[in-house]
Amino acid sequence: MLLMHVRPGLTHARLIADPDLQLTEAEAALFEQLASRRLAGEPMAYLLGAREFFGRSFRVSPAVLIPRPETEHLVEAALLRLSRDAARVVDLGSGSGAIAVTLALEAAEWEVHAVDLSADALAVAQDNASRLAATIHFHHGSWYQPLGELSGFDLIVSNPPYIEKDDHHLAEGDVRFEPRMALTDEEDGLACLREISAGAPSRLKPGGWLMLEHGYDQGAAVRQLLLAAGLQEVATLPDLAGLDRVTLGQKASR
Repeated sequence: MLLMHVRPGLTHARLIADPDLQLTEAEAALFEQLASRRLAGEPMAYLLGAREFFGRSFRVSPAVLIPRPETEHLVEAALLRLSRDAARVVDLGSGSGAIAVTLALEAAEWEVHAVDLSADALAVAQDNASRLAATIHFHHGSWYQPLGELSGFDLIVSNPPYIEKDDHHLAEGDVRFEPRMALTDEEDGLACLREISAGAPSRLKPGGWLMLEHGYDQGAAVRQLLLAAGLQEVATLPDLAGLDRVTLGQKASR
């Protein structure tokens, strides 16, 4: 992958067919630099500057979380429960824009909003939206605050920071290189989920949905948050490994 990255147009098949292929001095120097960073543990997504999500290539940088396959379940849940007709949707904590952009492209009639506290993350999301030709309304700020009086959402979706501040995973693997503010609430892992859940009813239209990605061991706790907010049809959906991954609830129709 790194070799194909440093020499544009080089394919995996060509690497196999031509093992004696020579790099230029500049290509070799860049390869050595990238290989050294990889040996130090830096994620491939940051080295290559991209990661696939829902069949599309999204640009990523250390300013955003690396999109993961588990988050595709959040997108699938939204597309399954909402009509592809006109709807107002907001992605809270948008990061790279993978969720918001995918929803906008998969349901072209939806009015999609994206919120993030990080200006650097918003810049990445805006770049992805522009490159993939998705129409997104971007808002800079914390959760609902930058939306002002905007409400009547058919869907609120979020993959917020949900890792506890002392969780050992924060010091392991790719997570070591990702933005900490997008990983942990620096509390019990439920602070952001609480805030989003509590604020959802006043922003949702009757019959609207709240859908949240969370940790594998947080399903019961997040269901209680949605029930406490007065939402109905509360349920937790598993990922492909059978682990709790997405919890959703619906505002009463009347």
